[in-house]
Amino acid sequence: MKNLSAKLFVALTLTGAVGASVAAEVPASFDPKKCSIEYPKASLMNEEQGTTSASFLVNADGSVADSKIEKSSGFKNLDKALVKGLTSCKFKPGTKDGAPAQTWTKVDYAFKLD
Repeated sequence: MKNLSAKLFVALTLTGAVGASVAAEVPASFDPKKCSIEYPKASLMNEEQGTTSASFLVNADGSVADSKIEKSSGFKNLDKALVKGLTSCKFKPGTKDGAPAQTWTKVDYAFKLD
C-alpha cells in the first residue's frame, strides 16, 4: 500500500445575508485546530477524496444540537466523519442581537490525499 498522508482543509462559511425577520444574527464558529476530524481508514485505503458541505445547529452553550449534509463529498464515510468530528467539537456560539443564541452555521470540509 502506498504511504498516504492526509491533509484536511476547513472553510467555515458564514452566512452573510440575513433576512429582515432576523435582526443582527451572527452564526456560530469554531477553531479548526481544536477540532479533530479523522480521515476514515476505509476512505484512505480506497483513496477517497472530496468536499463535504454541512450545516450545524449550534446551541448557545456551543454544543451541536443538529446537523445536515448540504452537499455530499460523494462518499458516505467522509460525510459521516465530518458530522461525527464536528458534533463533538465545541463551537463559539452564534449571537442574536449581541446575546449568545442557537444559530445555524455552514462548514465546507475538504478531505484530500497527498
